[in-house]
Amino acid sequence: MNNWNERFIYATFDEIKEGLTTDVYFTRTRRILEKNGLIDAVVHVEVTASKLPESYRWGVFAGLREVIKLLKGRKITLRSLPEGEIFTASDFSGIRVPVMTIEGPIGEFLELETPLLGFLASASGIATKAARVKKAAGEKIVLSFGARRQHPALAPFIEFYAYIGGADGVSAVLGAQALGIRATGTMPHSLMILFRAYKGDHTLAWIAFDEIIEKDVPRIVLADTFFDEVEESMLAADILGEKLYGVRLDTPGSRRGNFEDIIREVKWKLKARGFKDIKVIVSGGIDEERIPALVKAGADGFGVGASISTAPPIDFSMDITAVQKDGRWVPVAKRGKLSGRKEVYRCNNCLIDVVTLEGGEPPKCPKCGGEMRPLLETYIKEGVVIKEPPPAEEVRKRVLASIQKLEL
Repeated sequence: MNNWNERFIYATFDEIKEGLTTDVYFTRTRRILEKNGLIDAVVHVEVTASKLPESYRWGVFAGLREVIKLLKGRKITLRSLPEGEIFTASDFSGIRVPVMTIEGPIGEFLELETPLLGFLASASGIATKAARVKKAAGEKIVLSFGARRQHPALAPFIEFYAYIGGADGVSAVLGAQALGIRATGTMPHSLMILFRAYKGDHTLAWIAFDEIIEKDVPRIVLADTFFDEVEESMLAADILGEKLYGVRLDTPGSRRGNFEDIIREVKWKLKARGFKDIKVIVSGGIDEERIPALVKAGADGFGVGASISTAPPIDFSMDITAVQKDGRWVPVAKRGKLSGRKEVYRCNNCLIDVVTLEGGEPPKCPKCGGEMRPLLETYIKEGVVIKEPPPAEEVRKRVLASIQKLEL
């Protein structure tokens, strides 16, 4: 048995894959099914979103690559929406949209329902929030700064799916490594505090940064440590000149006043002094609700922390909707769920989805009458991975293209 006093409180991937993070009723269910000869019953299950977080019109489907790792080698067939696909909880007629289906003996994946839903709920929640923030920011820069607001073991996971959702950069080192990109960040207040305490002048920290850090790292000064944001921004511009890429304003709420007015004043006075190209990056309590006013005030980029890293999870559920009996599929589902094996179709013009029973004719778009394409793709066939999600950069491009057509 693991000594929990000697290890961090988190599950390893091997423990997750072994089903040790499951809800206990699944371990009890296994014993009952084994005793009654039902552990090899072949079932069709579907994953649907019970609902989206309040005010969300759409979500970004994510976490598929984690599910593939989880189910790899199990004697099942997995079909799913592609990673990064936009989805809604219900189709045009109000039918819940299956985002994923699994077919195979129930014993192959019984205990894995809990971690599977957890992967999808968390990844889709993070990617969706990042997409909403990026939608609000438009062409402005969005950086994920949220690793410190979650368990550190989750840092790569958070940064990976924040990037997929549309973030332009991530700050956590291991998250950037997972993505194959360079970590992005500025400087902490502690750097200026130490220089002031030991060298008498906090602006020497900016000079030291410029002297020591690689030249291709943008010089973005944290401009609110001791003086007024405007004064510190002017000092930074005077000291670093054309090498200064931008200033970051991270003023505590207790000292902030009207943040939009602070941004306007910084931008105006920099421009008046001839520094018209210096960017203003803002951080601290930023989300998609705050961004439009900050963009209007002149903000050029946003460091977004807890809003993304602690994003509301998507409420997915998994349900049996058919069982195999005597060589044929029998529709069956609990009350409130629709039985049968299903297909999901989408109109590329209207972005409308239609759910049908499997085996029927592809529907026409109920809005424009156009052709509709099937959304569910096969990723695992009888235990063998036959398709992998594309690289993160490709998924991110898909998300950014999709949200151009959507409203928050």
